[in-house]
This record gives sequence, structure tokens and C-alpha cells, in this order.
Amino acid sequence: MSSDSQQPPPYFNIDPDRALADLDAPLTTEGFAAIATACARGRDDLASRGMDAEGRKTLRLFSTWEITRYLIPVATAHFRRVLKANPALPQGRSETEGGAKWFTLDEVLRLRAHFAQEGSKAKEYKPYRPEGLPAKMVAVANFKGGVGKTSTAAHLAMSAALDGYRVLVIDLDSQGSMTSIFDGRVADEWQTVFPLLARHYATHLQAENRARMARGEPPLPLDDTLAEALKIRAGDLVQTTHWPNIDLIGAQLNLYWAEFQIPVWRMQARGWKLWDALTEMLEADGLLDRYDLIFLDTPPALGYLTINGLAAADILLVPLGASFLEFDSTGRFFDMLHSTFASIEEGENMAARALGRDGLAFEWDAVRAVVTRYDGAQQGELAALMQAYLGRTLSPHRQDFTALIGQAGEQVSGIYEADYRDFNRETYVRGRMTFDETYAAFKRLLLGVWRRDELAAGAAPAEARAR
Repeated sequence: MSSDSQQPPPYFNIDPDRALADLDAPLTTEGFAAIATACARGRDDLASRGMDAEGRKTLRLFSTWEITRYLIPVATAHFRRVLKANPALPQGRSETEGGAKWFTLDEVLRLRAHFAQEGSKAKEYKPYRPEGLPAKMVAVANFKGGVGKTSTAAHLAMSAALDGYRVLVIDLDSQGSMTSIFDGRVADEWQTVFPLLARHYATHLQAENRARMARGEPPLPLDDTLAEALKIRAGDLVQTTHWPNIDLIGAQLNLYWAEFQIPVWRMQARGWKLWDALTEMLEADGLLDRYDLIFLDTPPALGYLTINGLAAADILLVPLGASFLEFDSTGRFFDMLHSTFASIEEGENMAARALGRDGLAFEWDAVRAVVTRYDGAQQGELAALMQAYLGRTLSPHRQDFTALIGQAGEQVSGIYEADYRDFNRETYVRGRMTFDETYAAFKRLLLGVWRRDELAAGAAPAEARAR
């Protein structure tokens, strides 16, 4: 028998006096502030490692190898010939004499536009996007934390941007993790979606007051918060990011106040359709025409902000790990979605039937659960069981956890922000592939939805679709 097996477990024989000696003084409320300050200093230190001299995050350059392998479907030799024949195009820069050429993403987008205009019509230089149809809104949601919700949303946004789409990311989570990923600067709740929700309510209140005054009733008060919100448009809240084709509406801690304010408004005006607030404000302010895709990162709870995000979404993605607890929790999440939206429909439709109006019916173009942080050696059997029960609702693609994911996280970068020269080439290619496949599964879903809409609208033939 080994000596290790004869050692008592570590929780035996703990001396109370020694335990007392290791103990700090009791924590007061001010102690939380001290811990938060320490975390803020550490966060700023870590985040600053990817910033420029002005303290802003910058996006790395892309090499000719990377462009021709992942971004523009042309042979490397042909790519170089086209640049040589067109000196007005971005020519890139070399770090050494005769070395590889490197380009900004903005330059890559300009080059893609050139190839789309002048290159082979048989190749897809620009992604499919039907003319005349609005942006698709994609909510990434689950009320269990740690399932890769924000990471999935961020990497899909980056994938779509690399593919050439115009992307808006909206952070609905007061923790602001998505905002940090894209280096957003949000001073208070007035730079989040809060004023859009307030403006929607204020607009409803104005209409209600007109009706009350017509009946000879006194108007409901429009306080300073609502008056200020009426001046704000969605475009005022949009920040550019270090990605040339990703914009952001950020979040910070004060956004959580909306979870307390919204029910107060709802009590004051029962007729206010709070679940339509985000959708209608984005549409009214033209953001559905300005972008191709809008990703909504929701809080890990089914509160009013999440309800707005889910109601706004055309596509719902639900990340989860291949474990019993996450499968069980996700089932409860879908059960709560059913209860919540069925309750809204029932309440609205009772009144609609009484007035002879059309009823309310929520609808999503597509819903998919996505397995994240997958370890095939350990989780294959459980993932197969989950697939058997969920069927087509569970995406057959499972997002592997690879060494690249861990290393990129340590460098405070998304996978697509990481410079492949910092990794073994094989590690980079294998690690990137799992996210490329995640995006491919999502894009297949997106294109099918768009094509269905296009056919329903009687739009142009397929060969005229992309732009």
C-alpha cells in the first residue's frame, strides 16, 4: 500500500486556533468596494495589453496567407497579381524587406469589394444578403451562467464581420462582458438601451394622454427621465469598435435599474407592450436597415431585458455544455420561455378577442441549442443522448474546447483577434476550425431564413441576391 493512501484526508485534524490565525477581520459593506476596486485595476491592466498609445483596443493585421485561406476565395498567386496590376488597391505592408504582406481588416473589406466587382461571378466574394429585407436579430440566451453565452455571441459577431457583414452588437447584460470584449466605454445607463425602452414607454404614455384628454380625464405625468428619453435615438447610443464593421450599444451596471423601472411603468400603463420596445425603437431609428446582423447578448436570467431581447430576436441560439446539469437547466429555460410568452399571449389575446382584433402570436424564424466547450472523449455519449431527445433543435455541430481557446483567453483576445504567429500553426488552424464550423452552422441557418423571407416577398432571382 502506498504512503499516499495512508495519509488522512485534508479535512481531518484542522486546528481551530491555526484556522483563526488565517482568518481576516469580518467584512463590512465597504469591503466590497475595496474588492471591486482591486478587480477594476486588474481588469484595466489585463485589457491594456491589447491597446494602442491612446488606450484604445486595436485589431491586428491579416496576412496574405490568412486572407487567401479564410477571407477571400482566391489563390495566393492570383491575389498578388491583382494587387500588382491595381496599384490603387491596398498593397499591405511588410515587417521585413521582402517579407509577407499584412493588411488591416478595412483594407481586406476594400479588396473583397474589388474582387466582387471584377472577379469571377462563380465565386462568393460577398456573403448572401437579400436586398430590401431588414437585418436579422440574433439573441444568444440561457439563464445558466458559464455556458459560453457571451463568448458565442462575440465570436459569431466577429465571424460575420470577417465574412463581410455589417454587424451591430447590443449588450443587454449589466455585467457588461460583451462591452469589454469590444472595448466599449459606457458612463451610465443613458448610454445603454435604457433610454430606448424609456422612450418607447414615453411615446405610449403620450398617446394614452391624448386619449385621456379627449375623454376629459387628466393626463398621466411625464417625468424628467421620460422627457429626456424622448430626445434620444438609437444611433446616438451606437459606438464604433476596433472592428471596422462591428458597432456596439454597450452596457454597464446601471442598466440593471431597468429591471426595477420597467414593472413600475407597466403598472402605470397596463396597455404598454413592453416586449415590443426594443424592436420598435431599432426599427423606427433605421438600425434594421443600417446593419445586416444584430446580435443581442442577454443577461443570464429571464428578466425584462431578456424578454425584450428574446421578443426582438428572429433567431434564438441557446448555448449549453454537454452535462446533465446544463441539459436539465436548459430544459427549464425552455419551459420558462413557454410559460412567459404564453402568458403574454393569453393576456393580450383576451382583450383582442373582446375587441374583435387579431391576436398576438410570438414567432421565431429558427431556434437552436448549441453545445459549447465540448470534449468528445468525455462527453460523446451524453451529447448523443441530448441530440436524440432534442433532435433538430440541437445543432449537430459541437464547439470543441481547444488549446487555442485557452491561450487566446489568457491574451484577452477573441479567437479571431489572436495573431496566429503567437501559436503553433497546427494549433491555430485546429482551434479556429471549431469556431469556423460554429459560424458555418449559424450561417446555414441564417441563409435559409433569409431565403425563405426572400421567396415569401417575391424578391429577385437567386443570382442577383448577394451584395
